[in-house]
Amino acid sequence: MTSAGASVVRTHAGAVRGRREDGLVVFRGIPFAEPPVGDARFAAPRPVTAWDGTRDAFAFGPPPPQESGFQGRTGVIDAPMGDDWLTVNVWTPDPDPAAGRPVMVWIYGGAYKLGHSGSPGYDARRIARDGDLVVVTLNYRLGVEGFARIDGAPANRGLLDQVAALEWVRENIAAFGGDPGRVTVFGESAGAGSVASLLAMPSAAGLFGRAIAQSVPGPFFSDGLARDIAAAIAAEAGLRPTAADLSSVDPRRLTAVGEALGPKMREFEDRWGMVAHTLTAFSPVVDGEVLPTAPWQALAAGSARDVELIVGHTRNEYRLFAALGGQLGTITDEQATAALRTFGPGPGPGPGFGADGERAYRAAFPDASPEELYEWVHSDAVFRMPSLRLAEAQIAGDGRAHVYELAWPAPAYGGALGACHGLDIPLLFGTFTADLGLMLFAGVGSSPEAEAVSSRFRTAWTAFATTGDPGWPAYDTERRPTQVFDTESVVTAYPHETSRRLWEHHDFGALPLMG
Repeated sequence: MTSAGASVVRTHAGAVRGRREDGLVVFRGIPFAEPPVGDARFAAPRPVTAWDGTRDAFAFGPPPPQESGFQGRTGVIDAPMGDDWLTVNVWTPDPDPAAGRPVMVWIYGGAYKLGHSGSPGYDARRIARDGDLVVVTLNYRLGVEGFARIDGAPANRGLLDQVAALEWVRENIAAFGGDPGRVTVFGESAGAGSVASLLAMPSAAGLFGRAIAQSVPGPFFSDGLARDIAAAIAAEAGLRPTAADLSSVDPRRLTAVGEALGPKMREFEDRWGMVAHTLTAFSPVVDGEVLPTAPWQALAAGSARDVELIVGHTRNEYRLFAALGGQLGTITDEQATAALRTFGPGPGPGPGFGADGERAYRAAFPDASPEELYEWVHSDAVFRMPSLRLAEAQIAGDGRAHVYELAWPAPAYGGALGACHGLDIPLLFGTFTADLGLMLFAGVGSSPEAEAVSSRFRTAWTAFATTGDPGWPAYDTERRPTQVFDTESVVTAYPHETSRRLWEHHDFGALPLMG
């Protein structure tokens, strides 16, 4: 049922009313699972209780509890409060069940501890309108609630939330004008790690046919490592790492416990290795059940051979984190040496290979400055090589993958950030003055050049969701064709051949507990 300003759609749980906005109909804050509080806390998501009448879907649901980190940059600080964290939002050109448009489902990033689908930077109107398709965004549990490996609870609850949201899409999206048989999942950073996980999870099989992973993070935890980290988190509150103990703390207060561990993580270097030098104590856990094996091994064994994949990264991934940490222009040779020894490649998956990793990088890049070495090894270890190797694993498993790199530099600070981590988000969504876009575009919005790169990026993604062809050849291990997005976009051989060779024998997988 439609009217000049509203549209009502009936889902399996009840009717929802959306609003007409800029040529689309938008539904916000539709619950796909019960609030994970009370006796549902730390449990797998439970089906949402049906409601009578018509529910207004005009406002985003509340964000899941999370650390304070980048709240001002992700729009969470102004979000509503409440326990209905597990909600979806839908942008559709027309909620006509006969339309059968392609569907894109966005999974936000944020180090598995931050994020909210209602953040202004994830306003999906341009993707839905330009691509003439349906876009869904979703919330999932973060931090301790979603990823801590605790006794008495399933592992990877945040990933199970994503599966529940995809099941909601399968059951309901036709009523919004979408085709449940043409679903593409896409995500950036922790969202890309989530996409990679979904490709390896038996419970997600068949829920989507295409996937886009933007800057896949390398760290995935073994069960032993994850349990050790959870014990350290719980100890910050004087508790055991159990669902019973942690349930005694309000979810919004428990985030402070996880946050308190952050500054102390390096104290655990002898047990956690490179994880102690990263920005988060949370990652997907290879627990043997929810996530049976790490994505690289799963894809190589053919877990996603029937899913078409785009995977890639930005050219200067780590420069954003260096800037946020006040490190640009300050890196000493001693700091570069420490980074090379901690993050340099080896036969892995173990973290850090000491002098071997350092020697390999210094020999491969003999003219590089300390800052260049520091940035390059972080970018390679955490994002670039895990992303490339995921594509190679997909090919090894008889699947298809397309590889890309974003090389166009962010305008802020005279281009000093380069094509840094997260730049693809405002380019893809066209949200140049929101959240991270506000920082990377210096608060002045877009330019004709930015709009052109943005349009090419968005067109490739929506074409892939519609046809399976993003506009450049699939990757192969001989020619290695890679789409490089820049002022003049080109298809070329993978542009970081030196790094690729440094890492070609490294085994990406679940990081072990050391010692």
